[in-house]
Amino acid sequence: MASEAEAARHGATSGGTDMRRLSIGVNWQGAFDLNQVIEQAKVADEAGVEMLSIAEAWGRDALTLLAVLARETSHIKLGTSIINIFSRTPAAVAQHFATLDELSGGRMVIGLGSSGPNVIEHFHGVKFEKPLQRTREYIEIINMLLAEEPLNYHGKIFNLERGFTLRFKPVRPHIPIHVASITPKSLEQTARLADGWIPIFLPKPQWKPQLDAFYSLVEKAGRQRADVDVRNPSGVVVSENREAVKAAEAGNAAFYIARMGDFYYEHFSRMGYADEANAVRRAWADGGSAAGAAALPRDLVEDLSTVGSVDECIEALDQATEAGFTLHGVSVQERDPKKRLEIYRRLVG
Repeated sequence: MASEAEAARHGATSGGTDMRRLSIGVNWQGAFDLNQVIEQAKVADEAGVEMLSIAEAWGRDALTLLAVLARETSHIKLGTSIINIFSRTPAAVAQHFATLDELSGGRMVIGLGSSGPNVIEHFHGVKFEKPLQRTREYIEIINMLLAEEPLNYHGKIFNLERGFTLRFKPVRPHIPIHVASITPKSLEQTARLADGWIPIFLPKPQWKPQLDAFYSLVEKAGRQRADVDVRNPSGVVVSENREAVKAAEAGNAAFYIARMGDFYYEHFSRMGYADEANAVRRAWADGGSAAGAAALPRDLVEDLSTVGSVDECIEALDQATEAGFTLHGVSVQERDPKKRLEIYRRLVG
């Protein structure tokens, strides 16, 4: 049986046409208007956008809003980008998503990631240890519960012996699981176990080497490339305010390099940007966030995303598809719902 990723790539979800597979994100961590978010989701749903994903950090939780949007939309897939693997048990995640899948009629995608020691230990109060092993056991336990297998599981972290099953029949025996991965070992595990890879910060010159390496891991695991979705982390933003968007993106990248532990610093270093990452850390330490963002070279900031007209963004989406990305994050900075609907439709194709 073809995987969901393969079916979508072959047009099975779009009547056989060559629609671009797009995803939009919802950030509800700051100022928030529920009616606006619902309207945004409905417009994307009507336009044929494939997926809407919600981030979660240390503000509002992601799953509550997913439940609301499950009732307010009809076709668009709904998921997380990401929830961490420490603050909820794998059984709780299976419960949440099996319920959400029921509410949405089978439209959920589970996006998981390890987060980092600062958030896990000092916000959630949980020891940040063995994230790779924990991710593996999460995936295996979630899959067992959704497949209605008795939960007898003996891992290095979770030891479950009583054979529990969910007390209702899941809508689907499997919900796609996408995993955020950046280290070599985590990429190998994602290629072997997950239904999708959620990369972060891949400058355009790194597209081919990074995707070639990942797809090689997929094939080494005995799988087909079509078995695994690869999300495009290079933002595609339809906006007339190019400089403001680029400034915000530079600030975000600098924050991850300087303030989110060593994971992202090492990620940039592995890609050949060690000098740039060191400069950002030094500048942030000496002058704060503005200095850190200013230390990112302009060409690197340019390579992290595309900001421009609809036509420019369509060209960027097609280039990313050609490179091997299968699901593309887009943002449309247009307040008028009718105009936004038309822009989404043009981007989808």
